[in-house]
Amino acid sequence: MVARTGISNARLDAELLLSHALNKNRAWLITHSGDLLDEDQSRRFQASVSRRVKREPVQYILGTQEFRGLEFAVTPDVLIPRPETELVVESTLHAAAGNPSPLILDLCTGSGCIAVSLAKEVPAARVFAADMSARALAVARENARRHGVSDHIRFLEGDLFGPLEELDIKERVDIIAANPPYIPSSDLPVLQPEVRDYEPVMALIAGPGGTEIHRRIIETAPDFLKKGGALIMEMGLGQADRLCRLVEGAGAYTAPEILKDLAGIERVIVAHRR
Repeated sequence: MVARTGISNARLDAELLLSHALNKNRAWLITHSGDLLDEDQSRRFQASVSRRVKREPVQYILGTQEFRGLEFAVTPDVLIPRPETELVVESTLHAAAGNPSPLILDLCTGSGCIAVSLAKEVPAARVFAADMSARALAVARENARRHGVSDHIRFLEGDLFGPLEELDIKERVDIIAANPPYIPSSDLPVLQPEVRDYEPVMALIAGPGGTEIHRRIIETAPDFLKKGGALIMEMGLGQADRLCRLVEGAGAYTAPEILKDLAGIERVIVAHRR
């Protein structure tokens, strides 16, 4: 049934859903391929398949997604973590090299995958994670608890730097990391159904141009970054030149660097405060 819907990787999705229904791993399925499902198992599997046929992302059905080797809880309140976002974490780790306890801000934290990964990999880091969505922050807090870093991350609700104004951290931040919304509003109708119909629009759409949130971050980040501090942001396809002009026009940064993901796509922009 899944294959007939035109879903890519339909067989893999079916195996993942069956594993979930049976509470077994995929290796177990291979060695028990001739086993029959009991009534409850069959019902759970068919319910999952029915959801997937409607193009609901398999990650929301399973309730989890792997990111940098860690399993993160995901719900329709948060963007599903993607492999390319790992480049933001890697770039942040590079920027933090040699600093045993960096002060890091994670804007638009969503599921908390960036903040939690950094807190796991740099245990002495001081991490603040902000998001406009209270429901997203609830998922992020759960992920911090799941991975034992709740005491290392302070979650704040509000629009970008807004909730950080109350903290005494201006010109003291080592790194600002962000995976902000970067899809132009006109692109929403042509996105894959899994994205368009299920993932949170506020985490996807930035505005007519796609770089509106980046611009706001670029403009305000110098108030929080210490001299030499790094601003690291994920971006969408074809946005590198525009973002470089915004960074250069701000007059507060050194020349930006553009990093490509494993597919060769310009994915992350890095700029340092003068």
